Amino acid sequence: MTLKQIETAISQLSTRELAQFREWFAHFDADLWDNEFERDVQNGKLDRLADQALEHARSNRCTPL
Repeated sequence: MTLKQIETAISQLSTRELAQFREWFAHFDADLWDNEFERDVQNGKLDRLADQALEHARSNRCTPL
């Protein structure tokens, strides 16, 4: 199925079906992002940022939320 075919199919959904599709897609997209984030953590891609955040916390260079 091409992107154009998917676009056409989505444009033909009823209001109820479109709402269901939006909910499904939000979960689908969030799961993809979560998986990518987990891979990045496992591969050490966030280690430098974590180290920097910890250093800022230790030296009281953090702003309270």
